[in-house]
Amino acid sequence: MKRTAEIKRKTRETDIGVTVNLDGTGVCDVKTGVGFLDHMLELLARHSLIDLSIHAEGDLGVDYHHTVEDVGLVLGSALNKALGDRRGIRRYGFFLLPMDEALAEVAVDLGGRPYLVMQTPMKHMMIRDFEVKLIEEFFRALSVEGRMNIHLRQISGDETHHLCEAFFKGFARALRSAVESDARESGVPSSKGILI
Repeated sequence: MKRTAEIKRKTRETDIGVTVNLDGTGVCDVKTGVGFLDHMLELLARHSLIDLSIHAEGDLGVDYHHTVEDVGLVLGSALNKALGDRRGIRRYGFFLLPMDEALAEVAVDLGGRPYLVMQTPMKHMMIRDFEVKLIEEFFRALSVEGRMNIHLRQISGDETHHLCEAFFKGFARALRSAVESDARESGVPSSKGILI
């Protein structure tokens, strides 16, 4: 069974289309109008091996917030749809990702309950005209619509770009583990018999 999904969402603030293939090779076609976000999403696709197509138009004349958050919402919806009932997956993923002086710890649970914990003192730093706090908004939106629990923790680092890369690559690797098929798991990986 193919684990793919396509989601479109249009509001007065953004117009976004996302396609995912959980069993891809990391092929990426991303155009959001926010250069730094595009870079992070390319890393996400490459390191998760999830094929990812995201085309977004947003009210960038206002700021980047609506576009970044809404891309997280639509990507989360697409991942949730592609996962289906989540039967036979590993469910959990964890990764420790070094990026030069930065070290990020990332854990993911695809158990159906959205929650985000992001621990870093760099939330209010800027990368060019991109506020790092928007990374937290992206992951929160992804968590809610993707029905996943995400923990991101900075262990070390003082270069903001490196830290953001470590978070996205670490998340990608953790997600890659969590969505993988588990040959020993024939049902839904929960004692409740359902992931909700």
